[in-house]
Amino acid sequence: MYKSKRGIWLFILPGFLLMTVFVFFPLILNFVYSLFQWSAFSQSKVFVGIEYYKRILQDPIIVTALKNNTLYAIVSVLCQCGIGLILAALLENHKMRRFQPFFRTAYFIPSIISITVIGLLWQFVYNPQIGIVNPLLEALGLGKYTADWLGSSETAMGAVIFVSQWQNIGYIMLLYIVAIQKIDESIFESATIDGATGIQSFFRILVPLVKDTILVTCVITVIGAFRVFSEVYVMTGGGPGHTTETLASYMYRVGFRNDEMGYSAAIATLIFVILLVLTFIQMKLSGNFNEMKKVSKE
Repeated sequence: MYKSKRGIWLFILPGFLLMTVFVFFPLILNFVYSLFQWSAFSQSKVFVGIEYYKRILQDPIIVTALKNNTLYAIVSVLCQCGIGLILAALLENHKMRRFQPFFRTAYFIPSIISITVIGLLWQFVYNPQIGIVNPLLEALGLGKYTADWLGSSETAMGAVIFVSQWQNIGYIMLLYIVAIQKIDESIFESATIDGATGIQSFFRILVPLVKDTILVTCVITVIGAFRVFSEVYVMTGGGPGHTTETLASYMYRVGFRNDEMGYSAAIATLIFVILLVLTFIQMKLSGNFNEMKKVSKE
C-alpha cells in the first residue's frame, strides 16, 4: 500500500509542479499585486490594501461589463447549445446524412479561423458605407433597420455577440453529433413504430440521452462568455463609450492603456472568482464534486 501511494505521487508530482509554477503561483502573485498601487514603469509599489476591490464595487463600467458578459452567456447558451443541438439532430436524421459532410464542414470552418481575421472580416461586413449588411436589408425592403452596427451603443454589443455565435456554433454542433451517434438507432426506430413524431423523439429520447453533453457544452459556453476578450478588442475596443466592454477587455484597458496595474490585477481576481464559482457549479451539477469527496475520504 505504501509503495502504491508513493508511485501515485511520483506520477502526480510533475503535473503538480507545472501547475504550481504556471497556475497557482501566478494566481497568488496576481492577488498580491492587486493590493498595491503600481504601474508598468514604476520602481516601487504603494500598499493600498483592498481599496481596489472597493473601487470595483463602485465602478459603473464593471457593472456594464458584468451585464455584457451575462448577456453574452445567455445568448451563447440559447444559440450555441440550443440551435447547435437542433442542427446536430437534423444532420443526423437519416434523410440528411448524405448532406452531412458538406454542412458539417461549412458550419465548423468558422471555428478554426483566427478571431482576428473573423473580427476584421465582420468589421467590413458591418461597415455602414462599404459593408453588405445595410445594402442587403435595403434590398429586402427593410431599410428602416439599417444602422451603424458597431458604432452605435444600441447595436454594437448585439453585433459582436452575433459574430461569436456564428463562429462557435459549428464546434458545439459537432460535439452533439458525436453524442447522438453513440445512441442506438433501434431506440428511434422503436419510437417511430410506436407512432412518435420527430419532435417527440427529439424531446423525449434524444435530449435525455445527451443531457451530459448538453451540460458540458453549456458550461463551456458560459465560462467562455465570461472570458471573452478578442472579439470585443478587435471589433469595437470596448466602445462606443464602454457599452461593449467586458471584464477581460476592461482589465486590458485599465492595465495596458491606463497603466493601473494594481486595479487591473484586482479585476483579474474578480474574473478568476467568477470562473471558479461557475466551475464548482458545473462539478456539482455533473456529480463530479461528490465523487471527488468520496475519493478524498478513501
